[in-house]
Amino acid sequence: MLYYHKTAPVAVAAVTTKQLVMSSTIVLRHHHSSRIWRRSSSPSDQLVTYYSQPLTRSYTNRNLLSFKERGLISDIFPDNEKNLVDLCNSCPQVIYAGFDPTADSLHVGNLAVIMLLLQAQRAGHTPIVLIGEATGRIGDPSFKSTERPELDSKVVHQNAKEIVKNVQAVFENHKKIFWDDKGGSEPLPELRVVNNLQWYQQLTAMDLIGKIGRHFRLGQMLARQSVASRLVVDAPISYTEFSYQVFQGYDWMYLFQTYGCHIQIGGHDQMGNIVSGHDLISRTHKKQVYGITVPLITSETGNKYGKTAGNAVWLDPQKTSPFELYQFLIRTKDNEIKKLLSIYTFLQDSEIKALMNKHQSKPENRIAQKELAKNLTLLVHGEIGLSVAEKATAALFSENIEALSGLNAEEILKVFKSPGGTIGISQVTLEPGTTILDMSISAGCFQNKGDAMRIISAGGFFLNYQRVSNFDEVIVPGIHILPNQLTLARVGRKNYYVVKWNL
Repeated sequence: MLYYHKTAPVAVAAVTTKQLVMSSTIVLRHHHSSRIWRRSSSPSDQLVTYYSQPLTRSYTNRNLLSFKERGLISDIFPDNEKNLVDLCNSCPQVIYAGFDPTADSLHVGNLAVIMLLLQAQRAGHTPIVLIGEATGRIGDPSFKSTERPELDSKVVHQNAKEIVKNVQAVFENHKKIFWDDKGGSEPLPELRVVNNLQWYQQLTAMDLIGKIGRHFRLGQMLARQSVASRLVVDAPISYTEFSYQVFQGYDWMYLFQTYGCHIQIGGHDQMGNIVSGHDLISRTHKKQVYGITVPLITSETGNKYGKTAGNAVWLDPQKTSPFELYQFLIRTKDNEIKKLLSIYTFLQDSEIKALMNKHQSKPENRIAQKELAKNLTLLVHGEIGLSVAEKATAALFSENIEALSGLNAEEILKVFKSPGGTIGISQVTLEPGTTILDMSISAGCFQNKGDAMRIISAGGFFLNYQRVSNFDEVIVPGIHILPNQLTLARVGRKNYYVVKWNL
């Protein structure tokens, strides 16, 4: 990995690995600058080349604890902020967060952990996302009152592949839109995605219990909140879930041994598992590592952020469309918007303050909510996703014909779907002389011609937002049919029909 400096020239040197003393990074200091030397991949007994260039910063400093003020950090372990700050400032770190594929998509609530990983990447640290295909089959008991159902291995494997897509999309959108396009002055450290099934398939039960399990103390394992809470209520915990902390602890040790990972990030409910990993590494390697937890983001009602009436707001566009995500964010309440801007955007504190001043002068314009929706939709779905969301919003709330013309049939279906209403789609061939009555019957808007003629004549039928009352009017492309070869029909207030024309 190369770090660029605006003025200093590149320095190249060759040393043997014996000079590394088991370290992949050497920091050389002189009166002008600090230089970072990294090992290339080569056999340990060969000559290795080091590329040295002083490191520059664009948006953030290396100290991750600076994000505590923005609400992105709740706790650290061990509770020694100075040592953690010194570690972050000494040289770029490797930092990881894990996600078990218990569903086929991450949701908005998971984004808080991802945001801290992104902020770490922006500060020059290397992010690792661990997909827990192995641990997902075991089940994390943290904050669960009952045993998790066992998931089929094929389901977990497919879920893992989908979550990788979620993660890669977010990091790629961040790099393109929020780093490269913003003039980032250094290349971002590359994201590494790993799957813990890779090493557990090579680890025998004897190795796990005999070599790893002996470093865990039963009293400490029983005292973990995820276990203790299950022992005092009528919700017994199985050995499978009880052993989860061993697996997550070993995950961290594996990443520490393989990549030099000294920092783990997790949700607030992961502190017990993080401590297990910390203790394992301390006992086996006599090294200090640190855990950072992200607070649980909740609404004023106490519900988890991204959960509405039990339904999650997913990152997968097939489960939650860009329009639905955008609208979820637009509906953010005024007393929550500043906190969410601080957590879920890369805006500077001064920018958030200026934005909130504008918002408070005219809260009805929802300026701050629109900025949150724009930034987070860009991060999750990219520029195309934001464009679709904005067109859909204009089509639904402003009855904007141009915006409606920019959507495809499937996008329109998602936009105009509403509780208590109907939404349908049909394909109709335009024949010479096809009338509004013909189209309405072919599209299934009415059960019979009598109902159609009566309701259309009474003014209860709309085409592309325009009321039509003459059922004998002939359909004309450019008037009744939009440039995308679609027509949006509405009967009454909530019943929509998308007509796809064969011209």
